[in-house]
Amino acid sequence: MENKDKNKIAAKRKGIVVSDKMDKTIVVAIDTLKTHSKYKKKYKSTKKYKVHDESNKYKEGDKVEFVSSKPFSGGKKFIAV
Repeated sequence: MENKDKNKIAAKRKGIVVSDKMDKTIVVAIDTLKTHSKYKKKYKSTKKYKVHDESNKYKEGDKVEFVSSKPFSGGKKFIAV
């Protein structure tokens, strides 16, 4: 039988680096456009992720793609691709 967990592909996310001040860690922000359920007004929502960057090659303003991985620390659970 085929193991379904082995073939699971992690979702890739794209965002912009907003901070690179930590060693081997970058903060990536993803902006999404949401609609209010009652008033139907659109608003922008921002979510920030801490991403592991082994070689410190990403700088502020760069576009980066990252996937989930094993936790590196309490708040860092993603790795740059």
